[in-house]
Amino acid sequence: MRIDTKCIQSGYTPKNGEARILPIYQSTTFKYDSTEHMGRLFDLEEDGYFYTRLANPTNDAVAAKIADLEGGVAGMLTSSGQSACFYSIFNICEAGDHFVCSTSIYGGTYNLFSVTMKKLGIDVTFVDPDAPAEKIAAAFRPNTKALFGETIANPALVVLDIEKFAKVAHDHGVPLIVDNTFATPINCRPIEWGADIVVHSTTKYMDGHATSVGGAIVDSGNFDWEAHSNKFPGLTTPDESYHGVVYTERFGKAAYITKATATLMRDLGSIPSPHNSFLLNLGLETLALRMRKHCENAQKIAEYLSKNDKVSWVSFSGLEGDKYHELAQKYMPSGSCGVISFGVKGGRDNAVKFMDSLKLAAIVTHVADARTSVLHPASHTHRQMNDEELKAAGVTPDLIRFSVGIEDADDIIEDIENALNAAVK
Repeated sequence: MRIDTKCIQSGYTPKNGEARILPIYQSTTFKYDSTEHMGRLFDLEEDGYFYTRLANPTNDAVAAKIADLEGGVAGMLTSSGQSACFYSIFNICEAGDHFVCSTSIYGGTYNLFSVTMKKLGIDVTFVDPDAPAEKIAAAFRPNTKALFGETIANPALVVLDIEKFAKVAHDHGVPLIVDNTFATPINCRPIEWGADIVVHSTTKYMDGHATSVGGAIVDSGNFDWEAHSNKFPGLTTPDESYHGVVYTERFGKAAYITKATATLMRDLGSIPSPHNSFLLNLGLETLALRMRKHCENAQKIAEYLSKNDKVSWVSFSGLEGDKYHELAQKYMPSGSCGVISFGVKGGRDNAVKFMDSLKLAAIVTHVADARTSVLHPASHTHRQMNDEELKAAGVTPDLIRFSVGIEDADDIIEDIENALNAAVK
């Protein structure tokens, strides 16, 4: 099936007489007729459902759809994008380990990696995503377990050179983990370019309507954990909490996702509610349609901003003069996303005036849904960073993150023009 069809059809196929629409299995538990049967489920000897914290039919159907969209072998849902990022690393790292990460990532993820995970004994080194491969490779250590980046960085809109990052990761025997939230699998499928694990904040374009916080992890099934078994004992040696099961031996290409579900979800419990997964699935059904409209609108608005004398700079890879235009054409030829970053002349004060003067676009701690929204990252999502960290992440004091919705583009432009006239005299 082509990707537009997968948005509708993947994940759930009703049998004769069953519900045409994915049901909400709003139940914590599932009944069995024998103790032995449930015992086999607890020992991972048989597929099935016994407690929603580990797995639920609604959640699994939606995870399977996202995995299919990304071209992976297996997926799992989490209760937020933050938990998806955390699980993706923690599934293969433990105290004493290290990973390498692009500096250009979402502020919340930066804080998770640089502060919280360090408290767990997992160290991180941040690298400039635009640096040459040899400079990125220099950050690796004998205990490095992963390389992490964002397809399109939030909010700096840096486009990741996925093939470059994949080669560095694989040369060091570790997986490349890519956050594909902004591009979505409609516009970019990182696995096709060498990524091994893909994560999402499904809260954004996938949900599309700002109704449900959620996350997803997709495993490509391509990374050979056994070939680097000394680096990943959690996957390649017996897990005594499950009677000595070896995930790579028992589950093959699904080893990574099975371990994440069987251990991390079991112990930490960041499961989405089945109802939220149902709402997410409704969003996924229109994802392909919406992404085209987001990109079409964003292109028109970015071109308008680039010609406006009250705007000091515009960052959008769809513009021919943009620093990342060439990379975006390589990885996302059909469009990148609906988010634009730009600066208002007059700096931070005028940026705030501009935002406060908008009528259609709303100031919200959110991005990438059907409604146009705006945020000042230095004051909001990235306020925990100091000036040096902000600079490394590509966040300037005047940067405005403008998330273009699917309203009429001319109405959005009129709102921007009125706000610019009010802010910049």
